[in-house]
Amino acid sequence: MCGIHGFINNNIAQEDGRKLIHAMTNSTLHRGPDFSNTEQIDNCYFGHNRLSILDLSESGNQPMFFDDYAIVFNGEIYNYKEIREELITHGYKFHSDSDTEVILKGYDFWKENVVQKFIGMWAFAIYSKSTNKLFCSRDRFGIKPFYYILSNNALYFASEIKSLAKTPVFSKELNLNQISRGLQLGWMVHNDETYYSNVKALQPGNNMVFEGGKLHFDTYWKITTNTLNTKSDFNLKFKNLFDDTLKLHMRSDVPVGASLSGGLDSSSIVCSIIEQNLTENLHTFSIYYEGENTVDERPFIKEIEKKYKNRYLANYYSPTDADVQADFHEICRMIDFPMSGSSCISHYSLMNLVQKENIKVILSGQGADDYMGGYLHSYYRFFADKFSKLEWISLIKEFNLYCKYQEASIGVMTQVALKSLLSVFLTEKYLYSAEYKNYLPFVFKSGLTNSVLNFEKFQASRLDSFHYVLMNYSSLPTILHYEDRISMAKSIETRVPFLDHRLVEMFFNNQSNTKIENGYTKSVLRKSMEGIIPEKIQYRKDKKGFVTPGEILWLRGCLSHLLEIDYQLLYFLNPVKTKNVIEEFKKGNNKYAKLVWRIACLNYWMKNFN
Repeated sequence: MCGIHGFINNNIAQEDGRKLIHAMTNSTLHRGPDFSNTEQIDNCYFGHNRLSILDLSESGNQPMFFDDYAIVFNGEIYNYKEIREELITHGYKFHSDSDTEVILKGYDFWKENVVQKFIGMWAFAIYSKSTNKLFCSRDRFGIKPFYYILSNNALYFASEIKSLAKTPVFSKELNLNQISRGLQLGWMVHNDETYYSNVKALQPGNNMVFEGGKLHFDTYWKITTNTLNTKSDFNLKFKNLFDDTLKLHMRSDVPVGASLSGGLDSSSIVCSIIEQNLTENLHTFSIYYEGENTVDERPFIKEIEKKYKNRYLANYYSPTDADVQADFHEICRMIDFPMSGSSCISHYSLMNLVQKENIKVILSGQGADDYMGGYLHSYYRFFADKFSKLEWISLIKEFNLYCKYQEASIGVMTQVALKSLLSVFLTEKYLYSAEYKNYLPFVFKSGLTNSVLNFEKFQASRLDSFHYVLMNYSSLPTILHYEDRISMAKSIETRVPFLDHRLVEMFFNNQSNTKIENGYTKSVLRKSMEGIIPEKIQYRKDKKGFVTPGEILWLRGCLSHLLEIDYQLLYFLNPVKTKNVIEEFKKGNNKYAKLVWRIACLNYWMKNFN
């Protein structure tokens, strides 16, 4: 895990180019405190910050060279050993145990198709000296960031905006369309758009070639639905593949830990690691809150401690209001864009805890909810599919179980029924567009935004279509943004085993409706963890995210100063509507607390970081 930087500019003086690449590289030393270096290859400049995880020797330092090529790489290729063995059969010799050398020599052999071989997370750039061509790639889900600016036939790229802000072509001009998505939907990115008009993001699953002053893009992977799997052996196939991906994700030359809530996903990772004896000294890390209207999942975590007594070391921390006050400014600086939710504050405290134990790699359960049916609003599409297929008996059974397990009131039951009915007749794009304009008060001035939600068509069931949107547009891109920035702020590599593309493909290619079954979300994961995780976790009926006291308690307490809004600074918002939302919250109305949080954080970001 590292930070990458670079640019190709034919019109910059060498001395100016060297100064610039040094400034870019120094801007994100937190991403790689173990080694930093810059190189000039003709008119191409590379910079790299290294967090040493595989091959801790100097042989793994970057930029790395082979024959005609130079590379800067951020990420991990978990199956690098298998690819290296294949390359050895083709005559290649290796001088390190790093995955970086495997990428470089794999590119020499397979060229751009090398990325099809990878199981992992990555963002890298390879420069060919003989052709003056730059080949860049980003992993299938965008776990690792890659930003760029194209200006006057010159290309600048980096892992974080902080690096691009050092370049002479960076502009603070805001992308108001993205700001409005952030306020109304909480999204950090949308396709290739960012909060800055001239900064783009290389989209997940894409390669990019810069040649002759122009960019060319190629989508090398996307989610599809092709194969029909049988229900009978799906759980076993999943379990075997999940075990395999955990083995790959545990590959490291430094100790590996795991975040642990009392939820199904992180518990499945931790318990499976212990069951398979994948490490002798596993540290887990958990955040909790005490007091009224907060979440404390220690009772569930303690069930794991009972089951696997003395087989791992548990670490706990409860952030205080003083912690939140002290950390808030730095968190806002590290995430680059306005904070759309408060969970990253808990995440930051978690990474503080990990860093204190000198753990450099941590496994996270992120990603499972987005394609396995973990979010409770998956039920709307699940019920809609059964309605459309006229599966009345199954629909009534599942609806009754949902109401029973969620202890739904008549009002909630009616709401779920209506939203499910809407999902029968309306597309995901229409549903999200309606949410964008109507779910929260739309506080933008009229005529300033044209925030069309650009969704690619996806022909599948309503539930799979919903998950496709979560994976590509809605929750996952934002979650991964936070996951990368917050962990790297503390020089920690976060790995997300549930985002092994083989697992995702397995679920999208299974048409037997096993994501939700008998009233339970993530049915396949629950069944495959039989006897591995405690029953109290296996059959939990509630759904907790990375919950914090957040939008309400903090804004009414230790972060109340955020409510002093500079309405002139937020010139693009309707001051009357915005003031009304803020003042109603100050009077005790919590209905739009989420929007109040986003406005307050946007104001703070504009004042301090733009």
